[in-house]
Amino acid sequence: MIGHLSRRERTIVAVGLAASVVIGGWLFVVAPILQANRGAADLAPAREQAVQRRHDLIARKAAIAAELEATTARVDALSARLLSSATPAVAASELQKIVKDLAAQAKTEVRSERILPTAERGELIEVPVEITVSGEIRELVDLLGKLDEAPKLLVMQDLRIRVVNIAQPKELLATLTLSGFVLPTKAKS
Repeated sequence: MIGHLSRRERTIVAVGLAASVVIGGWLFVVAPILQANRGAADLAPAREQAVQRRHDLIARKAAIAAELEATTARVDALSARLLSSATPAVAASELQKIVKDLAAQAKTEVRSERILPTAERGELIEVPVEITVSGEIRELVDLLGKLDEAPKLLVMQDLRIRVVNIAQPKELLATLTLSGFVLPTKAKS
């Protein structure tokens, strides 16, 4: 078929074929390579910043390790203030014992106690109890001070104080709603 073409026609076909190869090479080889190079050039500053941040983190390794150790020690110290038992019922019993002991130290009389329903507070379980104590005002103030300085973390939710005998307002009756906290068992495993 090419043999039947004149020399001028063969030259035109050859030039057309060469132009097609050049245009195809440009479109399918050179242009994608240039585009990839431009994309890499655009990403280079971001990658350099990421590498610099990683180098900064590596340089701060000792400081980060010290911060981690301090934070771990703080978490351990705060965890020691949580109620020891992992089950809410046993934790409520422990909380009642702590409050009874502190009430005895403050020379107040425990009149009643009641365990309230537990509630989840983030990763902790709140164990509330309601305790009614009676005593003079100094004894109740002493009890409140002892509760504030308790070895376990106790949060007072509610405090109601009333006079036992209006004719002789010497003895007061205080109803305290206190909460302690435990870690749920699923968090420990």
